[in-house]
Amino acid sequence: MTIDFNAEVEKRKESLKEDLFTLLAIDSVRDDTKASAEEPFGPGPVKAMKQFLEIAKRDGFNTRNVDNYVGVVEYGDGAETLGIFAHMDVVPAGSGWESDPFTPVVKDGKIYARGASDDKGPTTAAYYALKILKDLNVPLSKKIRFVIGTDEESGWGDMDYYFTKEDKPDFGFSPDAEFPIINGEKGNVTEYLIFDGANTGEFTLEHFSGGLRENMVPESAKAIFTANLSFADLEEDFEAFKVAHLVGGALAEIEAGKFEIEVVGKSAHGASPQTGVNGAAYLARFLRVYHFSDNAKKFLEIAGHILYQDHYGRKLGVAHKDEKMGVLTMNAGVFVFDLVNGGKISLNFRFPKGIDAPTIQASLAKNLADYIVRVEQGERVHVPHYVPVEDELVATLLKVYEEHTGEVGYEQIIGGGTFGRLMERGVAYGAMFPGYTDTMHQANEFIVEEDLYRAAVIYADAIYRLAK
Repeated sequence: MTIDFNAEVEKRKESLKEDLFTLLAIDSVRDDTKASAEEPFGPGPVKAMKQFLEIAKRDGFNTRNVDNYVGVVEYGDGAETLGIFAHMDVVPAGSGWESDPFTPVVKDGKIYARGASDDKGPTTAAYYALKILKDLNVPLSKKIRFVIGTDEESGWGDMDYYFTKEDKPDFGFSPDAEFPIINGEKGNVTEYLIFDGANTGEFTLEHFSGGLRENMVPESAKAIFTANLSFADLEEDFEAFKVAHLVGGALAEIEAGKFEIEVVGKSAHGASPQTGVNGAAYLARFLRVYHFSDNAKKFLEIAGHILYQDHYGRKLGVAHKDEKMGVLTMNAGVFVFDLVNGGKISLNFRFPKGIDAPTIQASLAKNLADYIVRVEQGERVHVPHYVPVEDELVATLLKVYEEHTGEVGYEQIIGGGTFGRLMERGVAYGAMFPGYTDTMHQANEFIVEEDLYRAAVIYADAIYRLAK
């Protein structure tokens, strides 16, 4: 059967865009303060997932809502199941946007909104690819299961629950990364450094906070402290620091001898911490030169010296490199310190083969023993994942990419974690094209509108070839 997928996508461009805008307008950030049995990750992710299911029902698909954890859209039948895993939750918007992050706008051929590229845009493109096959009543030999998650950006609790209810598909992909393909993903673990908070002296650190998510580089951070120093002297020091380090920020005197300070850097995806400017580490860098003592000194030394620009864990003693999977990366994502309640810093590691989570935790505990109370490991640990390029799944997806772009396909291994790794024969596939500006987890996130339609064409052909 010969299908002109370019023509089929062309017919559906406006409806694809309209459905995407409907999804982008929903603030689907996880909100634990509003979580309940009916809305396990807060109202936003569930609302977006239900809206996606409503779109699929409108188009005549069989759908089901698995207890508000995931949505499932199914099509076709067969002994094997092709899985497509995507998600409707998004990271917090943060600051620095030139437009409302939940009011999608088109400017210079780009769709701007939180979730435009991660992952509502690619998800909608992949859905329309499946819709084309259904609209044309294309005969398939495999069942296709399109699974919509609600907690990909946090703890993957949606998938933990889902797989207690249903088996995993035999093979598949996630439209949540890059073309030509992502057939390898580093391991992923978060370690928490725990501090005591008590401190006194000429300078006292009362509060320090920065970061929104473990998998985001903190754009900004704030601190409240008392100091035996005038506002004028602090301001002079801070202005010089901002110029020297190319960061923004503000300093204010709350009351006599008590100050509030903020440093503003640049957010980035936690899998590529070297592309951001960690506002929390820079703030600690500024404060550590003053006469803080006790636990405040320890916290600032870790945050402002040991973690400062150490994206590869060298100063932490966990640096590691694998010939195929590359280097370990570390993102210091969330910083909290309180005079009474103590402190915590989350370190999110993306690690290749040859090192594991217990080794990382043991190294941190040993090398930072003079500074911290203990190290706690996060509940979820992902081991490195790899599907060989010779596998039929990888070979087919690369062939489809090559035929539609005229470019040579190649394998890629990333630090980011996608739902593709949920399946033993699972990969990530698009929707970013080579040379694309990655704005995931950043202000002014966008997807190029024409790339959205190009991806839909590739997805349609790929699903067809994998399931025919």
